[in-house]
Parts: sequence; structure tokens; C-alpha cells
Amino acid sequence: MSADGAGPTRTDEQVPKPGPAHARGAQTAETGGSGSLGVGVAGDHLRIVLRPVASSAPVAFYAFGAGTILYSALQLQWLSAQQSKPLAIILLAFVGPLEIMAGLVAYAARDAGVATAMLIFGAVWIALGLELYTSPPGSRSTAVGMFMLTIAAAVLMIGTGAIVARPLLGLLALLATARFALSGWYELYGGVNVEHASGWLGIPIIAISLYGGTAFLLEETMRKQVLPIGRRRGAAAALEGDLSRQIEPVAREAGVRHLL
Repeated sequence: MSADGAGPTRTDEQVPKPGPAHARGAQTAETGGSGSLGVGVAGDHLRIVLRPVASSAPVAFYAFGAGTILYSALQLQWLSAQQSKPLAIILLAFVGPLEIMAGLVAYAARDAGVATAMLIFGAVWIALGLELYTSPPGSRSTAVGMFMLTIAAAVLMIGTGAIVARPLLGLLALLATARFALSGWYELYGGVNVEHASGWLGIPIIAISLYGGTAFLLEETMRKQVLPIGRRRGAAAALEGDLSRQIEPVAREAGVRHLL
């Protein structure tokens, strides 16, 4: 199942049994009453049971927007520097954990792209929260600057890969890339204009986060697209395509194949 709400309901897919090297000592694992993943060898086939999960995309987008508006408010001096510790507590207790949870659910839903982005964002919010809480208000850090520039490079790769099939996620990642880069530059070299540019760049990120969270939530609850999010290629096929084709490559996915 895709983390953005598109994917199979529980189904059994019959795929060819692995070769002799994998088949030796094969045992049947029964599926529990909760519907968790089960694998059983019977005859010449391997049975793989897929477990549906709710989409974690809405909470991921909303949490990202909440963290962005708070951090932008600090950068734009809508919040005084003395508010950095309360802001840090919110990032640590609310934003970071929700992003981490969303990423883990996305992995369970077999959506590595969303999972990677959300887990990185969640860890970044937690790291920023710890830095804000332990540092003097208004201070800068060379280590944080280098960290932010490194994250900007990683998120750029995520955004570039996502923009073709999922332009909403790709646009969010590309804007976040620019913001991370500006924030990193400010931490390294200072400059009020750079800090303010990073803060103002958070405004469209907030808008996209709120729109995306609402669009994915409506899609998940109403089982159809209500607000356009621009799915293309594989992302569109995940919602509108044939189920049998979506689960066809499952035997070669991580967790089923022998190695990652």
C-alpha cells in the first residue's frame, strides 16, 4: 500500500517459489488474527499476504507545516529569541515524533520515497530542537550550518526524484532544500537578510504543507481524489491502476527478498 493513500487492500499473491537454495528448510508461518504479514510455502508457490495501513501522508504534511511556521516565526523575529526554548520543546515533543511516526508507517506501506523524506525531516526537527534548547538564544553554530547544508543536498536528491511522479511532494522537498541551504549559510556566516530570506521561504512551504495534508486526508477518507495533487506515472497508477500489476513485483521487494 502506498503511503499517500493508494495501494492494495489485503490480498494473496501467488508468486513462483524461490529456488532450491532458499527452499531448503522452508517452513509455513501462519498469519495471526491481527492480519499481519504471513508467508507460507505450499506446493510450488509462496504465499505473501499484504496488510493495509492508513496513509500517514496527512499527518506528515501537517506536522511539517507546524514546524515550519514556528521556525520561520523565530527567523523573522515574530517570536523573540527568548522563545527559542519553548519552541524547541514543541519541535521535540510534537513535530519530530509525528514525522518519525509517519515515516515508519510509510515504510510499512512500502513507500520508500515518502518514508525516507519523512524520517529525515523528523530527525532534522529533533536535532534543531535539541540545538535550540541547549544553546544560548540567538546564537549561531558552525556544526549546525554544516549539518543543514548536508541535509539540503540530501533533500535535493529526494525532491528531484519525486518531482516527476509526485510533484506536490517534489515541490515541497525542493523548497525545503533552498530553505535548509539558506539556514545553513546563516549559521556559518551570519547575515540578517539571509536569515529573513530563509524565514520568508517558509511561507510557501507552510501553504503547500496545509494543502497537501488536507488533500491526502480527503482522499483517504472519501476514497477518491477531491483536491488535485498532480499524481503522474507510478503514483497515478497506484491509485487508479490495476491491483494485480501493483503487487506483481512484491516477491522482489525488501522484506521478501533475502537481502536489502
